[in-house]
Amino acid sequence: MPTSMRVMELVRFGAAEAAFATRELPRPTPGPGQVLVRVLATSVNPLDLQTRRGDYRDQVALPAVIGNDVSGVVAGTGPGAGDFQPGDEVWYLAPIFAGQGTYAEFHVVDQALVARKPARLSHVEAAGLALVGVTAWEALVERAGTRAGERVLVHGGAGGVGSAAIQVARALGAEVVTTARARDHEFVTGLGADLAIDFSAGDYVPQVRALGGVDVVLDTVGGDTLARSPEVLADRGRVVSVVDIPEPQNLLAAWGVNATYHFLFVSPGRAKLAALGQLVDQGGLRPVIGAVLPLADIAQAHTLLEGGSADEGRRRPRGKIALAVHPLDEPPVGTTPLP
Repeated sequence: MPTSMRVMELVRFGAAEAAFATRELPRPTPGPGQVLVRVLATSVNPLDLQTRRGDYRDQVALPAVIGNDVSGVVAGTGPGAGDFQPGDEVWYLAPIFAGQGTYAEFHVVDQALVARKPARLSHVEAAGLALVGVTAWEALVERAGTRAGERVLVHGGAGGVGSAAIQVARALGAEVVTTARARDHEFVTGLGADLAIDFSAGDYVPQVRALGGVDVVLDTVGGDTLARSPEVLADRGRVVSVVDIPEPQNLLAAWGVNATYHFLFVSPGRAKLAALGQLVDQGGLRPVIGAVLPLADIAQAHTLLEGGSADEGRRRPRGKIALAVHPLDEPPVGTTPLP
């Protein structure tokens, strides 16, 4: 068996086209309680863009392999790792800023973070759902405690986390309002949003207040969302933000509605994946994959996620950008709905 693997290594902070290089590294060996996974697919997230730019240079020493989504097949197990056997199809969210990332042909992870891949998902779809799905679940269920009959505002419903959050909120029995550009309204309502508001055409606040406000705000876009959330919150409403805050915001108005704020840096876990897998099996959640590229095209994937190339007339795809690592035995079906 070969002892090396191919990775796309981050060798310098900055623009995507000069940041990565193909490298051959030693294949990792699973330790106690760990599994070695042959990575079939991973994906690109905004966190990856921030890491590549150098926003987290204190946590990431170059050269580094980044990335956090995995769907693949168990290739080996370490001592005491009896939950899985070689050949098992698995998916997971790798620990963030802890060890080698997932832009690689193989990855080692503690078995406690791994779940069996839902049969209804392809590897591309599973890799595109791991981080965003866990983020949406943790935000809406574990932090906000969203209940049936409540109203949820999801900012950025056409993005990766947003598209998952709309579906999770709907599955919880909530009414869903989302902000998205007009061209994406049919898309987000197709995911289950009851109302889509074009944030680029005017102020969203009056339209949300006309509904009577919302119980939960999920911020996936940043800007002044936190400061303006009290304007749309019902009494004792909750706000969850998954976006870094580069500048202070005045949250004094939050006292007027007894608001609760949560700032979420997602953490991996098998239980969250199992809950998402159950939603998939029930038909309440489907990944949204906007593009599938080979791992070698990582720079292009980052460029697409940042907004596309003006020279090529491209725009940022809806949903997630997935990366096929090993040749897949399946078609890239992530752009089509589940049956």
